[in-house]
Amino acid sequence: MDIKAQFEQAAADSKSLSSKPDNETLLQLYSLYKQSTEGDVSGEAPSNPFDFVSKAKYEAWAVLKGRSSEESMQQYIDLVNKLKG
Repeated sequence: MDIKAQFEQAAADSKSLSSKPDNETLLQLYSLYKQSTEGDVSGEAPSNPFDFVSKAKYEAWAVLKGRSSEESMQQYIDLVNKLKG
């Protein structure tokens, strides 16, 4: 199975994990998924000081800037497999 198919399977598997991951892990999943599917984050960081979720997501994704889609996919797959046990 190629990496794209493995990634798509991991994305499907992430929706049926036996327990909900903690917030830090959810941010990792989000940022790796976005980097895999859209590439580097663009635009400005959210400026609303009370919008903690959007800011956290933006910052988590921004950390991955420059990482290739394939590398991000592999890390996403590895993380989901780890969460599945």
